[in-house]
Amino acid sequence: MEPVLEITSLCVRYGPVQAVHGIDLMVPKSGITALLGANGAGKTSTVLAIVGVVPAASGTISILGKDMTGAPPDAITRAGVAISPEGRRIFASLTVEENLILAGSGAGTPATATERRRKLMDRFPILGERRGQLAGLLSGGEQQMLAVARALMSEPKLLLLDEPSLGLAPQMVDTIFGIVEELKAEGISILLVEQNAALALEVADHAVVLANGGVAAAGVPADLAGKDILKSAYLAA
Repeated sequence: MEPVLEITSLCVRYGPVQAVHGIDLMVPKSGITALLGANGAGKTSTVLAIVGVVPAASGTISILGKDMTGAPPDAITRAGVAISPEGRRIFASLTVEENLILAGSGAGTPATATERRRKLMDRFPILGERRGQLAGLLSGGEQQMLAVARALMSEPKLLLLDEPSLGLAPQMVDTIFGIVEELKAEGISILLVEQNAALALEVADHAVVLANGGVAAAGVPADLAGKDILKSAYLAA
């Protein structure tokens, strides 16, 4: 089966500092790959390279079999990639609906974008109830739902979720991860960047563990859960 995302020997630099050291990573069609590791391990730098925000110093990034290395962010979005970023980064001074309208500005015709907003508000009823409320007044969990809904406005083939559980109460974390499993069941491929390794391994089909910018381990969750290599990777940063 052709992967939705395939990264080969990716390196990312910030000036003289090399943040990512030649990593390989793959997300299969309709699957979840977890990207794990401590703060500073290179997870977010990898995600930013995938979406074209930071350039790859070397290596290749292929999306649906097409080499997208060095492509600008808008081209990567059109290729079927969407991101729910770390920290949510919603537009706090806009309403819930205005956030979704902006996200759907490139999603086909106005009628198409309106229908997608309707479906997402049906999917996330709290967003429908608060469609006219300023996004900055939502709770942390509600803001995370909005960040995911905003990403889904483009109907992506590959969804990048960067630290979706960060700062959330346990009950809301369960809700968010339930949504992740639903999206997988619907055929959306997911790269899940998550510091909570136990949670990520519960939903993932495959996992890659980063430490100091390189791959410390990779495999199916059952082979990684509880292993010393996973624990040491979180202590390495």
